[in-house]
Amino acid sequence: MRVAFLMATEGIEQVELTEPWQAVARAGGDPVLISLEPGRVQAFDHLDKADTFPVDLTVDEAAAEDFDALVLPGGVANPDALRLNTAAVALVRGFFAQGKPVAAICHAPWTLVEADVLRGRTLTSWPSLRTDITNAGGDWVDEPVHVCSAAPGTLVTSRKPDDLPDFCAALLAELKG
Repeated sequence: MRVAFLMATEGIEQVELTEPWQAVARAGGDPVLISLEPGRVQAFDHLDKADTFPVDLTVDEAAAEDFDALVLPGGVANPDALRLNTAAVALVRGFFAQGKPVAAICHAPWTLVEADVLRGRTLTSWPSLRTDITNAGGDWVDEPVHVCSAAPGTLVTSRKPDDLPDFCAALLAELKG
């Protein structure tokens, strides 16, 4: 299984990238880092710079049909930058159009709001996104992880880094399912 991890060039909450990435790799999957520009992405531990990670593909080189699923790590700046990039938003829409699983944690649903893919779906996120999600037609719930199987495709969402064990388990269940 080939899993796309889409993120901006900086502002990614490191643990929201590394934990799901390692879970996919341990399950025998092939995680691929996709970003807005080639080179490396800068992750953060809250507001402090953390590690950098190499970009495998840019959004202009990536296509939803080449992957089995999409993971959107959070961080406040990361999804805010992604939702301003038309190629990134189009890539996200492509995963939904093809009915492929999408997983988003913390602030990552901001990108889903911009992609206009939340109507009729139930999801969770960092609490400050509740109004944005409901205004975009989604139903927000306060749960550690929520799996919404409304067509097309499955959406796995989680609220925060503390929920990563549940998020990773739900993501892997969808990938195996």
